[in-house]
Amino acid sequence: MSKFNLGALKANKTVNNEGAIAYPMSDKEKLVTQVLTSFFNENKFYGDNSRDILNTVRSVIKTEPGFVANLCIYARNEMHLRSISHVLVSELAKSAEGKEYVRRILNKIIERPDDMTEILAYYLTTYGKPIPNSIKKGLANSFGKFDEYRLAKYNRKNIVKLKDILCLVHPKAKDERQNDLWRRLLEDRLETPVTWETELSLKGNTKETWERLIEENRLGYMAMLRNLRNIIKAGASNMNKVYEYLTNEERVLKNKQLPFRYYSAYKTLKNEGIGTSKIYDALETAIKISTQNIKRLPGKTLIAADVSGSMNYPVSRNSELTCAEIAVLMLSIANYICEETITKTFDNFLYTCNLSTQNGIIANADSIKVNGGGTDITLPLQYLLDKKIFVDRIIILSDNEINRVYTYSMGSGQPNTCQALVERYKKWVNPNVWVHAIDMQGYGTQQFKGRNVNIIAGWSERVFDFIYSVEQGMDSLIERIANYYFKQSG
Repeated sequence: MSKFNLGALKANKTVNNEGAIAYPMSDKEKLVTQVLTSFFNENKFYGDNSRDILNTVRSVIKTEPGFVANLCIYARNEMHLRSISHVLVSELAKSAEGKEYVRRILNKIIERPDDMTEILAYYLTTYGKPIPNSIKKGLANSFGKFDEYRLAKYNRKNIVKLKDILCLVHPKAKDERQNDLWRRLLEDRLETPVTWETELSLKGNTKETWERLIEENRLGYMAMLRNLRNIIKAGASNMNKVYEYLTNEERVLKNKQLPFRYYSAYKTLKNEGIGTSKIYDALETAIKISTQNIKRLPGKTLIAADVSGSMNYPVSRNSELTCAEIAVLMLSIANYICEETITKTFDNFLYTCNLSTQNGIIANADSIKVNGGGTDITLPLQYLLDKKIFVDRIIILSDNEINRVYTYSMGSGQPNTCQALVERYKKWVNPNVWVHAIDMQGYGTQQFKGRNVNIIAGWSERVFDFIYSVEQGMDSLIERIANYYFKQSG
């Protein structure tokens, strides 16, 4: 069960980045939230926490390397996070405790040739030479996965090149044809791949080029999403094929895009003032397909998203979306999968955003204002208490950086922290209420502890998978990861 049976009000306390009361996480809990909510080497509102992530990684490796190994594969295969998986496997390779896992991890996380170059580049930048044998053997095993097209596509002139890896690891060719392929890679004689990028480079960002790429199915799903603006502005006439491609159920489920990718495409088109109802319908259909396997949550649910200033920071240097915008999108997804909801946002104030489940997920998210300001997570909890509203569960999406000045409860003299309000709600309204706290930033502290508390992390619809399973007594995110690939003893 996902329970922290610590006697919540007596549990050890710490403070968050704003100096407010919070609960510390164990290194393992902290690592999960950091890994699943962070783009490595990217700034956040409270700064780049990459160094803190590394400290946590190295600490957990010393005691539970198998857990870090599972987290690495989980992050890559389930949450589709590339860079952090490169970091985790490299850190495991550096440690005496983790090196036994490395070869098998690399086989599971190397999906593209540039995964190999990125892993080696991280290791060399961080630790220099020599390269551990575990990395060499894993890269050698993976090198044979790729045909000429994929090798040529990712044969870029970076510091670490594919031919550098070939010379380093000396993979064994399965036949003379593969041996010839690798020889031509070393001699820079690979056939130039015909990709949508090379087509645009050669023939220009024109209507005819996009029409040909669409007609010949030369755009991958992610490429189609990212280039909707260019396709529409170029005036491509075969847009019906684009709509069909984006809403193809098999493609949507196979490509496993993070929900905010659809929202980002929508926002780009909206900001440009381009596109018709058909493309917006296609994006709504696609995001609904991507959530169709999530278990529906029965009963009444309060969902509250943090839209404060600390959440209004781009999730990466390559994205214009803020963490707050992702939070309201996640709120909208949660609203869609729940039987009955009360939906709120908060900063210094509490806001009501009444959402119909019959509306589009993206349209609902876009209807919610993101204002900025301080962070007061107690507001939605106080609302439930004041109104004596019965709910089966509370879902909070926040970075946990509460910065309010606490009031004190009458009689006890205890500050009205988030957890104190939950305990009071259990006493007065619903003793069995669940609190599902979805950590959106991974700063390493939390606001909730105790019975029926479920701490989750991430920007994927997969976080909602755990709400149903945890309430049914199946497992928690920590438990799921602990035995994801490598079975752990004890």
